[in-house]
Amino acid sequence: MGANFRDAVAIAGVAESEVGVLPHRTEMQLHAQAAKRALDDAGIGLDEVDGVLSIGSSRGTRMPSVQVAEYLGIMPSYSDSTSLGGCSFEAYVQHAALAIDAGLCNTCLITYGSTQRSGGAGFGGGTDPWLAASQFETPFGLPMMTGAYALAASRHMHLYGTTRAQLAEIAVAARKWAQLNPAAPRHEDLTVEDVLSAPLIASPLGKFDCCLVTDGGGAVVVTRADRARDARKPPVWLWGSAETHTHSSIANMPDLTVTPAARTGPAAFKSAGLRPGDMDLAMIYDSFTITALMTLEDLGFCAKGEGGDFVSGGRIAPKGDFPMNTQGGGLSYTHPGMYGIFLIVEAVRQLRGEADARQVSADLALVHGTGGALSAGSTLILGKEPRR
Repeated sequence: MGANFRDAVAIAGVAESEVGVLPHRTEMQLHAQAAKRALDDAGIGLDEVDGVLSIGSSRGTRMPSVQVAEYLGIMPSYSDSTSLGGCSFEAYVQHAALAIDAGLCNTCLITYGSTQRSGGAGFGGGTDPWLAASQFETPFGLPMMTGAYALAASRHMHLYGTTRAQLAEIAVAARKWAQLNPAAPRHEDLTVEDVLSAPLIASPLGKFDCCLVTDGGGAVVVTRADRARDARKPPVWLWGSAETHTHSSIANMPDLTVTPAARTGPAAFKSAGLRPGDMDLAMIYDSFTITALMTLEDLGFCAKGEGGDFVSGGRIAPKGDFPMNTQGGGLSYTHPGMYGIFLIVEAVRQLRGEADARQVSADLALVHGTGGALSAGSTLILGKEPRR
């Protein structure tokens, strides 16, 4: 094992499956489609894959890594189906690096597939009677997940004076980035006024404060550093990483305005030897506008309570000085239930210079996923060059 396990690996390939409304696809087909595209992107054969890290839709797929490996014809020496919600994939990159550095495997395939749109996703939440949400939230009418995030937004507004118009800036910026992405389904103009006048879903969050509901999947190939250097595309290097979870149900969140990013951000920056100001690109989970705002604060890009000012004035939109969610994010690109893998895909493409009209100048990118009811978080710091 090396002095820093992150130096042993690199990301060699990334891809999405089809995304959108896909009634003609199964979840397993989306896993497989994304996997093939990512392996082709890397120029690595399926016969080289000896690690499988997979998770299914938010409805739950039994033994997902086992099912995916069987479907693809892989008998891995390392397998992982850890479920941290939408941030599982950022955590999987760290897990893959640890496994490769420990000699458990050489090339890991991370996959995701979901048909939550075509499968008829509802509000979700507690259905098993033993869950805390079933006992203390659902009986009182809290719509999950929107209601949980609405509670956080209300608290942040109360404590810090954050406004709905400031949250709307995040949705507007995401739409402007989506307009530069041919794969995004939403290209029509969106203004702050449109966001504010849209129907409320769970006060204070309106329709455009909420992510899209789509089908789709993605895949990431993580392999040994020496193999990555021989791959088809330039490798993207893992500089820093961290993961945590602080609660499950929103009723047990220690502080409604402090996300797990307050723990993972400092830890990831410390492991990379970097600071927030060193980042050229931020890919931030945006299941709701409030998710992105509080995450930016907790990662250290601005002080707690200053997120509203930080995202205003087009700062995070195209031509702004803080590029964020450059493919349109979960708000205007895609969100099949667990969005974190798409953050990694876009960060890698930006660092490779493959983002076409939405390309920004980036040598270092921060990727942060959020899972559950602001329950879990995982942060990656990725670089165009290996760690110095």
